Amino acid sequence: MPMFDLSGRVALVTGASSGLGRHFAGVLARAGAAVALTARLETVAGEIAAQGVRVAALACDVSDAASVREAVAAATAALGPLDILVNNAGIAISKPMLEHSEEEWDRVVDTNLKGAWLMSREVVEGWVKTGRKGRIVNIASLLALRTIRHVPSYTASKAGLVHLTRTMAVELARRGITVNAIAPGYFATDMNQGFLASEAGQALIGRIPMVRSGQPEDLDGALLLLAADAGAYITGVVLPVDGGHAVSTV
Repeated sequence: MPMFDLSGRVALVTGASSGLGRHFAGVLARAGAAVALTARLETVAGEIAAQGVRVAALACDVSDAASVREAVAAATAALGPLDILVNNAGIAISKPMLEHSEEEWDRVVDTNLKGAWLMSREVVEGWVKTGRKGRIVNIASLLALRTIRHVPSYTASKAGLVHLTRTMAVELARRGITVNAIAPGYFATDMNQGFLASEAGQALIGRIPMVRSGQPEDLDGALLLLAADAGAYITGVVLPVDGGHAVSTV
């Protein structure tokens, strides 16, 4: 459909070496976008290039302002001005609150929240200077909306990302820049597949209204809606993709 066609657009996806980030990069590429990727990327870049799409693989520490600046400049030099930013880079540390070290807390919050802010600030600065419109899609989490034990830094960082999304949406709307978030529920990724396979994980899946965990392709529609012209009048939205888990009372 033309409203979901990304031909001629340039997207940057952070944390694209594996899991959902890797999947998002492929979805955007199949929709026609040239894609810049950050993380450990040689294999992913090769897969996307094989689709006949322009691709650039970039090293970047999203928690470091200088690294972010260099990555955005390199992406622009390789592919042209950016149109879409997907802030996907994220980590989790599963420990009770009292066992979290300060270093662990900082590492999670710096990656998940500060990283999205630094990357957004760098990309938006270029858009504002040139009068360019754009799309930012932040990858939050169901755990920004409802919480569980033993991931305090992760839930705090994702809740912060939700409010950062809304704040940026308000500030940037008049410039034609939309800012939205997807809040995935439980998807089997490197981060949580061990838990989901456990007895406790299977019990949790049984409490999801749709009685299954998510598959990466379940996120495709939400991503394309928020990245493409079809979502031009949507901003400040946090879209749960979770099989109904966010509204479940059990």
